[in-house]
Amino acid sequence: MLRVSNLRKAFSTVVAVDNVSLEVQRGELFGLLGPNGAGKTTTIRTVLNIIAPDSGSITFDGKSFSPEMWNIIGYLPEERGLYRKSKILNTILYFAALKGMNEREAKPVAYQWLERFGLKDSAHRKVEELSKGNQQKVQLIISLLHRPQLLILDEPFTGLDPVNQILLKDVLMDLRQQNVAIIFSTHQMEQVEKMCDNISLINKGKEVLSGSLRDVKKRYGTNSLRIEFEGDGEFLKTLTNVKRADVYQNYAELELTDPAGSRAILSQVGDKLNLRKFEIVEPSLNSIFINVVGPPPESPELTAPPVVAAKKPKAPSDPRVKKEFRSVLVSVLVLLLFTATTIFGSDPAWYVPIIFLPIVGFSIFKYIRAKREVEGEQTLKGGGPVE
Repeated sequence: MLRVSNLRKAFSTVVAVDNVSLEVQRGELFGLLGPNGAGKTTTIRTVLNIIAPDSGSITFDGKSFSPEMWNIIGYLPEERGLYRKSKILNTILYFAALKGMNEREAKPVAYQWLERFGLKDSAHRKVEELSKGNQQKVQLIISLLHRPQLLILDEPFTGLDPVNQILLKDVLMDLRQQNVAIIFSTHQMEQVEKMCDNISLINKGKEVLSGSLRDVKKRYGTNSLRIEFEGDGEFLKTLTNVKRADVYQNYAELELTDPAGSRAILSQVGDKLNLRKFEIVEPSLNSIFINVVGPPPESPELTAPPVVAAKKPKAPSDPRVKKEFRSVLVSVLVLLLFTATTIFGSDPAWYVPIIFLPIVGFSIFKYIRAKREVEGEQTLKGGGPVE
């Protein structure tokens, strides 16, 4: 159905997809996996001809992509693309028309899917009135309505509660029975384990792991233990030959550095724990993912900078302050002059200084106000409070 060969796509100096190849058959559920920024979405958009590859080939049933192929492909993007003010049924019918379906053909199919996803009674509500999970279901219906032969889902379980995740899983299994080729990209490894036939793991744009889920697990499946016990199992993390230990309340999953070390582990834990089960198991896809890609980088410890009291900014040489300061000086000098004249003059006029005192006070008030205004403006520019 779909064959991608040696796909490469770069954005300036950043290589997003580097020599990726994959093949998906009809009736197959294919998992496209990878950490954030690995190149999964770029791969999907290149397959859909949304962006053009720099090199490589993409064929559908042996043919290169053509505009007519849009009508046989269903695509659920990771981002929501619904018209929030539009009614749900109208939105679905609009997208159906883009896929070449007329309203008479699309409406009964739309109601069938709305009923299956539990949204039939909400058909005439606006999109914005729905929860995020129900909006996700509307987008799923849009991607399914035109009966695609190839269905590409980018994070389809986002926003869905456990009940609706099971519902979506059942829908995808039914589509697989109808011979639809399905690709889905997700971070939920447990869903991939339950559903997918084949997987491809991309990291930093490169395909680092691919094949059937069964073969991939066999490749990594000789060094994993599951222990069920009673007691405190924290010491399991410190045992030699244990590469990684996930310890829970009454069981643990261990990954060994040497598959032959399981007997040694049994002898070390037998005396310390009341064992109920000790078995070699297939590794989970999540543990394989971490083993291949590596654990997420540890966040550096953030140390809060010392709290330094904000200094009161000095008033700059602002013309307003200078003007009011001169007024204060003049009024004080005049007051001193009148006071001296009153004291040493032959005809004292005590009322003159008294009358002039309010003028001096008003000048001082205007100076203080201007100074505070300038300080406030300087504080806002500097981003700190005034003490």
